[in-house]
Amino acid sequence: MFSKKRYLYLSNEELGILLRSLIRLKNSLIQQGRYTDCVDELILKVTNCPTIYMTA
Repeated sequence: MFSKKRYLYLSNEELGILLRSLIRLKNSLIQQGRYTDCVDELILKVTNCPTIYMTA
C-alpha cells in the first residue's frame, strides 16, 4: 500500500526557493477558494526536515 520513501537533498538556497514556491501556491489556492491541506502538509515537512551542514 505504501511506496518506498524518497529522499531529497537540497542546498539552503534550493530549500528557500521550494518554501517560497509552496507559500505562493498556497496563497493562489486561497484566492481561488480551494483547499490548501496538501500544501500545508508539504510546508510543514519542508520546515521540519533535518538539515545537514556541509563545509567546503
